[in-house]
Amino acid sequence: MSTLGRTRDGVRGRSVDVVTTTTSTDDLPRMPFARDDVLEMAPQLRALQESAPIAHVRTPAGDVAWLVTGYDEARALFADPRLGRSHPDPENAARISSSVIFGGPMGGSPETERANHTMMRKLLAPAFSARRMGRLREHVAGLVSDRLDALAAAGAPADLHEILSFPLPVLVICELLGVPFEDRDRFAGWSEDMSRLDDRTLAEQAAGRLQGYIRELIQRKRTDPGEDVLSDFAGMVGDGPQGEAALDGLAGLGSGLLFAGHETTVGRIDVGVLLLLDRDGEWAALAADPSRADTAVEEILRLAAPGNAGGIPRYAHEEITVGDVVIRTGDAVLLSPVAANRDPKAFPEPERFDAERGGSHLAFGHGPYFCVGASLARVELTEVFRALPARFPGLALAVDRSEIEVRGNVLTGGIRTLPVTW
Repeated sequence: MSTLGRTRDGVRGRSVDVVTTTTSTDDLPRMPFARDDVLEMAPQLRALQESAPIAHVRTPAGDVAWLVTGYDEARALFADPRLGRSHPDPENAARISSSVIFGGPMGGSPETERANHTMMRKLLAPAFSARRMGRLREHVAGLVSDRLDALAAAGAPADLHEILSFPLPVLVICELLGVPFEDRDRFAGWSEDMSRLDDRTLAEQAAGRLQGYIRELIQRKRTDPGEDVLSDFAGMVGDGPQGEAALDGLAGLGSGLLFAGHETTVGRIDVGVLLLLDRDGEWAALAADPSRADTAVEEILRLAAPGNAGGIPRYAHEEITVGDVVIRTGDAVLLSPVAANRDPKAFPEPERFDAERGGSHLAFGHGPYFCVGASLARVELTEVFRALPARFPGLALAVDRSEIEVRGNVLTGGIRTLPVTW
């Protein structure tokens, strides 16, 4: 398979045709890029950003893709309707990794993808509306308080990940969807396995089990509904073959919500704590003035990079020109929010934590694919960082940061434990 594109000649600044193939022994940068610290951007990612905001790389699967590291370029391409998750010729599409989530193109055509995406957002709009999130905030604050009571009762040192970072998002998404919290160990295991980057078979099996579990819950709620999203889904399921097809689709959507609704937020709570403790004075400032939590959370979202998968995959449905780069129809494109959010052209002194910085980060993407659960994540993170520093102003790591185990083999990344003292 070949990919043809036009990029800038680094010597003369002219446009030249570049052909890369999956079988050549070229010297393209190979992903994933190594990094030594969960708080830092991979040095090779920074080097690429400085040399070219859109550049060819070789994916972990061995294929060629465009990696977008510049903020302006990533923001524009996130919103570009000519990019999508489907591929005009999926059998010959570049593969990103062994991931069942972001490893390659999704099924369907560009036309069906747009229709399905519009339908999905319409289905979920009531569940994630600003009004509903506003009502949820007080309840989340109560859940945070309960978790902090549990942390105090455990005594120092304690694992903040086990007591707060993991159970809180799980509690919230379980209540929102209507999933039994007591099943958390089951679906947490499936979620981690389906996020694996190094074992496709295990990931596919886990994804099937999680979807089957949600399917059973929706069926159960057809006769015993509650005030939750899966009960709403159950009300949309009819009888006969069409009803079965609808049930399968809704089970897939529900399993995706359960996975994304806790995995990503867990990582950002953990890494957010590490960031605040690492930046001089930031933990004390939040402890003294919890009202700063809203803006501090936006800076946590900008800087936090729990995972190291490289970028969010898209495929070009048409030819796209960005500056001097021509992305051909069918090319794979990896949009890197991690790099874009640390682009010095958009964020001066990008490594500095500045709770008053402002600006529009890309942690939730941009445009039509903007994360539907962004408002829920903001509610959870804000309540955590409003309450945790105030309750534990002397919080500190109980081990050296180099001893913290990073989950490097899963898409969402993050850390396994967060030992703290106070």
